[in-house]
Amino acid sequence: MTSEELKAETSEGLQELQERDETDPVALAIEEGSPFRPPEGPMLDLGDIDVEFGEDETMIINMGPQHPSTHGVLRIMMELEGETVLRSKPVIGYLHTGMEKTGEELTYVQGATNVTRMDYLSPLHNELVFSLAAEALLHIEIPPRATWIRMLMTELNRISSHVLWMATNGMDLASTSMMIYGFRDREMILSFFEKTTGLRMNHDYIRPGGVAADLPDGWEDDVMSIIETIPGRVDEYDEMLTGQPIFKHRTEGVGIISPELAIAMSATGPILRASGVAWDLRRAMPYLAYGDVDFDVIVGTVGDVFDRYAVRLNEIRESCKIVRQCVEKMPLGDYRAQDKKVTPPPRARIDESMEALIHHFKIFTRGFEVPPGEVYTAIESPRGELGCYLVADGSNKPYRMHIRAPSFVNLQSLPPLLRGGLIADAVAVISSVDPVMGEVDR
Repeated sequence: MTSEELKAETSEGLQELQERDETDPVALAIEEGSPFRPPEGPMLDLGDIDVEFGEDETMIINMGPQHPSTHGVLRIMMELEGETVLRSKPVIGYLHTGMEKTGEELTYVQGATNVTRMDYLSPLHNELVFSLAAEALLHIEIPPRATWIRMLMTELNRISSHVLWMATNGMDLASTSMMIYGFRDREMILSFFEKTTGLRMNHDYIRPGGVAADLPDGWEDDVMSIIETIPGRVDEYDEMLTGQPIFKHRTEGVGIISPELAIAMSATGPILRASGVAWDLRRAMPYLAYGDVDFDVIVGTVGDVFDRYAVRLNEIRESCKIVRQCVEKMPLGDYRAQDKKVTPPPRARIDESMEALIHHFKIFTRGFEVPPGEVYTAIESPRGELGCYLVADGSNKPYRMHIRAPSFVNLQSLPPLLRGGLIADAVAVISSVDPVMGEVDR
């Protein structure tokens, strides 16, 4: 097979980065880092980035999709002049699973076990946003205990996600110690999840109407053990990385994004907050019981790779504060709504009552019908604004489900983040975005 035949065989078509003289001017500007914004005007000024090149000296290369530092099957095509990145283009779709269309063929009862697999590093957030959307359509309120359990579990999930990011980011920047420590500390939280939900990941624990089961006996001791250990470990990460000369040189001043550009690119989560914008849905648009707990919204000043690291490091500390307050304020009562339309009967009743058995059978086979309507709910996942748009037609399945995945949206930030930097910095920049490809290719 000739090189031209091989290229045609493996081509991703218009998704790929084309030669400069074959690229549409608008597409070329986007690849060079200018956001295309029709309502406000075509381009946003990129500021002081000035890249000079000779056309004969540039080359287009691939990074991924098999590259270990792209955090999954992400392919980045870059045009280089020497070692300087002139323009770049993320190419996605290698993991496509069609979860949104699958969700339209599953009942609302089955929906949580589908969405939990999107962002597999924060599955409980996926379950939460789907459940909140379904409950908004059903017009039901869940008991206070269920609300606080959800908040406890999702904040623990935020800690485990950020700790894993610390581990993989450390490995990307050649700190094998951070990789070992991060996986060690994440294991504490996954063990508690397994004790509570029966699974380490992809739990199907948060469901429309509440949660699948109450917290296990001794949960307070387990959770307090976690939040008394993690802050000390975070101090160790801080001491090991923050002032380390090599780490600082690899992160400070690298991949800078201004507040205006971050907003223009629709970035949310640590990327946006690292640029100095104090936008956190837990504070700006409180859901669950976030209005009843005390925590700080962590922001950066420069918007570089180092700031994105520092924001996540300190968000672990803030999540530990929230978890501690959840333990102190956890109310007694039901862990799910006592609405027979959406809630199965207690397990013990199934052996005693034919009506309970029939009710249980109908809930888990037929599901429940949701009144016609549409809703969008959003929560703050470890990667940013995670939204769920549901359209109900009165049946037992969503007519339409769409997920606003922060990893997918945040990938738009890569061209301006990479432009003008060195190819050696590309690994650090991609890692700082923290993309999860299961969520991008959902």
